[in-house]
Amino acid sequence: MHSPVFRCLVAVCFCGILGISRASSILFSGGTIIAFDQATEALQILRNSSVLVVDDRIVSLFDSQSNVTIPKGTEEIDVTGKIVSPGFVDTHRHGWQTGFKTIASNTSLSEYFVRYGEFASQDKLTAEDVYIGQLAGLLQTLNAGVTTILDHAHGSWSDETAQAGLDGSIDSGARVFHGFTVHALTNGYSITDQLAKLQSVAQEGKFKNTSVSLGLAYDGFSSATAEEVNTVIDAAKQANVSVITTHCAGGPWGIPNSPEVLHSYNFLNISTPIVFSHANFLTTQGASLLRSTNQYVSTTPESESHYGIGPQTTYHVQDQTALGVDTHSTFSADIITQARIWLQTVRRTLYAQVLDKWNVPTNNPMSVNQAFLLATRHGGLALRRQDIGILAEGAKADVVVFSGDSPGLLGWVDPVAAVVLHSHRDGKLAVGNYAGIQRRFLKSARRLQQLWKETPYPALEGAFTDIADYEPVKELDTLRGNGTGYGTNFV
Repeated sequence: MHSPVFRCLVAVCFCGILGISRASSILFSGGTIIAFDQATEALQILRNSSVLVVDDRIVSLFDSQSNVTIPKGTEEIDVTGKIVSPGFVDTHRHGWQTGFKTIASNTSLSEYFVRYGEFASQDKLTAEDVYIGQLAGLLQTLNAGVTTILDHAHGSWSDETAQAGLDGSIDSGARVFHGFTVHALTNGYSITDQLAKLQSVAQEGKFKNTSVSLGLAYDGFSSATAEEVNTVIDAAKQANVSVITTHCAGGPWGIPNSPEVLHSYNFLNISTPIVFSHANFLTTQGASLLRSTNQYVSTTPESESHYGIGPQTTYHVQDQTALGVDTHSTFSADIITQARIWLQTVRRTLYAQVLDKWNVPTNNPMSVNQAFLLATRHGGLALRRQDIGILAEGAKADVVVFSGDSPGLLGWVDPVAAVVLHSHRDGKLAVGNYAGIQRRFLKSARRLQQLWKETPYPALEGAFTDIADYEPVKELDTLRGNGTGYGTNFV
């Protein structure tokens, strides 16, 4: 199944429908619009206003007093009493892992590596598992109002699985920057084989004239030989990839892939955007390099808390930070939740710095406006796309509509606060043959879940690397008397 080119990504969230319009022009009339003023780089609230979309672009935002010519045959969507928002941008995700949903709810990162990650899964998933997991996962995130995704597609252990992941991205209809992954596998699918497939994909151009762009995901900048790194860099240039992404996990994890390392290869100050995922151990030098080269970090607050990736300190460089989800099979798949968690995490962190001195904070250190921008505008900037993550004339027509009379939003005045702090996902996905996609996905998911249920849990003892050992974390007790309440996974 290959979707046609979609003109307008419309997520009518929290009032029933998520769909993709094929009309040549659409008018969203009479709502409250969270627009973006490109002159001031600030949010702009337009009340009792309308958004006119022609093909895949916003051509006008105007209030009820304006005299605007509406093209003949325009489809009108009445959004009176509703909040019109730009689509949200996820700058880090692994779409293929959807079939793991709920089976890793209490896992740590060290366990994830040896049980659920790309290398642990390389002999277990078929091309069908990768395709349908990618497709179902991206439809899930579209349903949550996320219209642009940077996918670190490391569910690729053969030409067939690499192609399957890309096909899932294409068929989803989402705007996906598909990070074709090059990684050091142990199953015989060599770096040479992977780079040949990358060039084949680029030359074949199956993704062209779709909403998918080809990117590169590579985690070997710090660990591979200089010869391999330079070969991968040359291949990325030859394939003309639209973005490069890498896991940046220093400290005890030993996977730095830092701005300093890429800079040493003269591969940081380039026209192609580079997104560093997590960067919890980012140095001041690394932050300075990000700013001087205008490259971005993707912070994934729920993931980084769940897995214990490291100290959440990227608030120091929020001018070069966007938000991501990471392993959506393990927790939330939407960016609003990430914005909410990040906002409150940063607030708590900065409040504590004052409270620890036995002083009383007088102001709130981070605003809902800033959180909203990280979830929208900054995602577009991380991808060097000025036309994504905003509602403004000339921008891509990625539109999310929130119902203002839903129980969670009833009584709202500030639309940004309403979205960031009070909205919930309860839409209905309107996609052709979704029932068939559900059946196909469930068949794959049940097979994978049974396979993992039969796989023994690893014993994590001794040395993790030559610089770090495994160490258990104190398990908390939530019960009076005997037992802790921790329980088991109900799988």
